[in-house]
Amino acid sequence: MAQHAILSASGASRWLACPPSARLEQGFPNTTSEYAQEGTLAHELGEQVLKQKLGCISIKEFNKEYKTIKKNKLYTPDMLDYIDTYIDTCMEKVSEAKARTPDAIFRIEQKLDFSEWVPDGFGTGDFVIIADETMEICDLKYGKGVPVSAAGNKQMMLYALGAIAEFSFLYDIEKVKMTIIQPRLDNISTNEVDANELLKWAEEILKPTAQLAFKGEGEFCAGDHCQFCRAKAVCRARANKNMELAQYDFQDPPTLDNGDIAYILSKANELIKWAKDVQDYALEQALQGEEFVGFKVVEGRSNRKYTDNNKVAKVLIASGYPEDKIYKPKDLEELTAMEKIVGKKKLNQLIGDYIEKPQGKPVLVPENDKRPVYNSAEADFK
Repeated sequence: MAQHAILSASGASRWLACPPSARLEQGFPNTTSEYAQEGTLAHELGEQVLKQKLGCISIKEFNKEYKTIKKNKLYTPDMLDYIDTYIDTCMEKVSEAKARTPDAIFRIEQKLDFSEWVPDGFGTGDFVIIADETMEICDLKYGKGVPVSAAGNKQMMLYALGAIAEFSFLYDIEKVKMTIIQPRLDNISTNEVDANELLKWAEEILKPTAQLAFKGEGEFCAGDHCQFCRAKAVCRARANKNMELAQYDFQDPPTLDNGDIAYILSKANELIKWAKDVQDYALEQALQGEEFVGFKVVEGRSNRKYTDNNKVAKVLIASGYPEDKIYKPKDLEELTAMEKIVGKKKLNQLIGDYIEKPQGKPVLVPENDKRPVYNSAEADFK
């Protein structure tokens, strides 16, 4: 059975911001999703390709492992294309490291122990490079939700501490580079920090906060870090923060001014997420027999569907209805689905000239969003 750390590296941004959440989460099931399983499969593929590229396994051994991976129902032809981006990035960094230090060390899926600062703290570095003066941790993220930055990334900082603890006796590490590779979002983010500054943060901030979190002590604090917390639907601190909107002191005028609207916009997304989390949790509990005053579980709306398309067609055609009337014209699969069928690189080679990315529709976001200000064609013309 896989071992799970109470203070995991992947959840570090959460328990560092809200220390008691680590123990609170233990009262809720740790479920997985198909997306997580897909990510695990992609990591397995990345590991095998890197091993083959670095001469750790033979082509024959790789082909055997690859054949097993391809049998997984979550494998798609485009997975290897995306993993190639991760591999190419890692191999570029191997070349750079060897140019500086001929006997540089490379570790794939390296177990990292950072328990010197975090009780029972451990994790796995996808790819670790140790050379004179500089060490680098590379992390593959196969998800395609939102771009993840390496700057200030607590998970990567914990991995870096684990690598320093493991390898600093071999090399004098002065700088630490942390690189996140998200091939499905074309996002490669690198952050470099001074090793001494990282160790200072570990002693002054990380260690005392981790001790609080391990004991379940400290102050609850709601924020963006709540997104993946298993207790997010019933956390009172998060509820109190989201209820601030209802307590907002609107002024007397019958219409909202721009300041009022800006305040509502700043709260709306989190308020919607919170309400949806509570609804999902309540439904799950109600199906298990819990009761909520004023609410009941009913059958939702559903659409009629054919039980056997071929038999339906035969009956209608036999009754005199022509095929061009009872069948829709053929439609091409959407691009994302087509990439899974054909493979990203192969599809681009075949029909790249016939693919375009039109300008997206305008969307209102907080001003700290990294995307540039929207300019419509009409505005440019004016």
